[in-house]
Amino acid sequence: MFSIGSPYPDSIERIENKQVSIAPDRPLTRRQQAILDYLREHAHEFAQPPTLDELCRLLGLHSKGSLHKHIQALVEASLVEPMHGRQRGVRLTEQAARPAGHLPLLGRIAAGRPIEAIADSETVEVPAALHTAGDCYVLEVRGDSMIEDGILDGDWVVIERRDQARDGEVVVALIDDEEATLKRIEQRSDRVVLYPANAAHAPQVYPPDRVRIQGVLVGQMRRYR
Repeated sequence: MFSIGSPYPDSIERIENKQVSIAPDRPLTRRQQAILDYLREHAHEFAQPPTLDELCRLLGLHSKGSLHKHIQALVEASLVEPMHGRQRGVRLTEQAARPAGHLPLLGRIAAGRPIEAIADSETVEVPAALHTAGDCYVLEVRGDSMIEDGILDGDWVVIERRDQARDGEVVVALIDDEEATLKRIEQRSDRVVLYPANAAHAPQVYPPDRVRIQGVLVGQMRRYR
């Protein structure tokens, strides 16, 4: 069993019920969704990604120009890789090829250490309410530095990959390109402060050029065994 929830208090609730197959600002048309579904369902049948001509025939379409417009819309939604030349074929992005609702588990994050990578490629099923339509991934929390925000050792946190954040958001921060930590951020012109949510831990203060934001917390899950 597991519980799910948002890492934000009610005053700044940010859970949004969005589907992975929809771009943040432009929903897919019925035809675009049908093309995407076909590529997902039949991907195992193609030795090579299908060309526009092949895909047009397989879908029973008569206009390759119209198909190209639909494919371009999927490219703009980051669901199909950009096509460079007619022979390259129509190839799903890694995000689009994953089963709906599954996000990559990239590793384990503990304060003051690099992210510990997962040896084998794994995915985690994440409810739509706990991730955005952006590029998201999952980390497993190690340590107790955020327990007063309800983020416990062993929890899964859902991170939207971003390099900017608003003050007060919980971020994955990379310090000196070596150490990764999950903390609440405050940014000033001359310093970045990373706040733990544990009275036993002190805030960390760095010059801005020593800190890189690698993502923002948008969801959280917990397992009970």
